[in-house]
Amino acid sequence: MRIAGTNIPENKRVVIALTYIFGIGKTKSEEILAETKVSPDKRVKDLTEDEQNAIRELAEKNRIEEDLRREISSNIKRLKDIKAYRGSRHARRLPTRGQRTKTNSRTLRGNVRVTMGSGKRKLEKT
Repeated sequence: MRIAGTNIPENKRVVIALTYIFGIGKTKSEEILAETKVSPDKRVKDLTEDEQNAIRELAEKNRIEEDLRREISSNIKRLKDIKAYRGSRHARRLPTRGQRTKTNSRTLRGNVRVTMGSGKRKLEKT
């Protein structure tokens, strides 16, 4: 099964398999299945053609995949263009929501900076 250019895994439960689409999480997946009256415990390979089409239609009504990625990147570009603080943080690849950066944020800053000790040399006892 393909939705919006994404292959959905066949052997997973439908509620989990739909989360493989960018922009659909577990909550949105459960909402889609409730509207189409498909059991969340069903496997993707067990779905009928009608169920697949109903799920596909509802999923594509939301902003997913390329549309959502394009919107997010244009929002970030707008922040950079107006020289907002959040835009400058995005440009420098730093946390944008007020987190501390002295000790944390290793995933964004990289693991290059290693924390040193107190700076005081330990004396050897002889």
